[in-house]
Amino acid sequence: MLECFCELFPYAPIYTLVYNKDLMHGKFEGKNIKTSFVQKLPFAKNHHRIFPHIMPMAIEQFDFSAYDIVLSDSSSYAKGVITGPETLHICYMHTPMRYAWDDCQKYTQDFYFPSFIKKLVPLAMNYVRIWDRTSAERVDKIIANSNFVAKRIKKYYRKNSLVIYPPVNTENFYISKKRENYFLMVGRLIAYKRFDIAIQAFNNLGLKLKIIGRGPELKRLKRMAKSNIEFVGRVPDEKLADYYAKCQAFIFPQEEDFGIVAIEAMASGRPIIAYRGGDIPEHMEEGKMGVFFENQTADDLTEAVNKFREMNFNSEYIREKAKKFDKNLFKDRILQYITEEFDKRKDINK
Repeated sequence: MLECFCELFPYAPIYTLVYNKDLMHGKFEGKNIKTSFVQKLPFAKNHHRIFPHIMPMAIEQFDFSAYDIVLSDSSSYAKGVITGPETLHICYMHTPMRYAWDDCQKYTQDFYFPSFIKKLVPLAMNYVRIWDRTSAERVDKIIANSNFVAKRIKKYYRKNSLVIYPPVNTENFYISKKRENYFLMVGRLIAYKRFDIAIQAFNNLGLKLKIIGRGPELKRLKRMAKSNIEFVGRVPDEKLADYYAKCQAFIFPQEEDFGIVAIEAMASGRPIIAYRGGDIPEHMEEGKMGVFFENQTADDLTEAVNKFREMNFNSEYIREKAKKFDKNLFKDRILQYITEEFDKRKDINK
């Protein structure tokens, strides 16, 4: 997402609370990156989530008085920047702050905070929740990354938003004539992505499952898995496309605001076996592009896999449906929207 914004506005500075160059793998090399005071705090570069109570103060200290347009890329604090009345602030919102509004207890569990931090986080969230609701009022226009997120924005912030789906490099993925006998999962190994129920299901099914990704759940998940389940780790982009293209189907048991890995699988022409939650029902036609299951349980997923094995899918049709997420289409839509809104603002300010 941010890469696309940088391509559209190559000379614009990037303001961020924390920047860890090592984790970016050279993606923003040479960019004018401005960080907050959080950058200098101990442990912040690698463990910024333990500082939710100071993030509002940090984001508000940036000075945007010199800019006509501010484009924030936000799933939590970025939308809270303070801009003057002459400045147009457009926020591309991935989600209202999930750990403030949905379940802060689940948030502390998913990221394995020490026990004393777990006790303090709910207290900090009371303040963060109030700030989050107030800061949303500062945004002039909101773009949501899915209809699912647009509904959450309306519920928590009482604001309307325009949906523009995030970009996917669909040209990096392809249909393979060769299929191999494995199912595939891709993503960071954290609790809410529900790798655990997939492992339980495939333990029972005895079918091959390959899991690409790393994360804090790795050791626990490995202990659960039988020999038919392979943990591949992280792979280069070229190899990842190959894994997508040759799998039987992609397993997607989580609720996501926008499940980009599922879209990458679709761009590879592969059907999805997905939990009917989050944004995926917006994009996947049941029976033509995959199979849904209703509850996040191993039994429901097992039933869906067995149902899938009795069906046939058209890879060309699935890939064609994924093309609406193409990166260049996204850039065209974003640029058109920003231009239109800025022109409206200029007319108002005359």
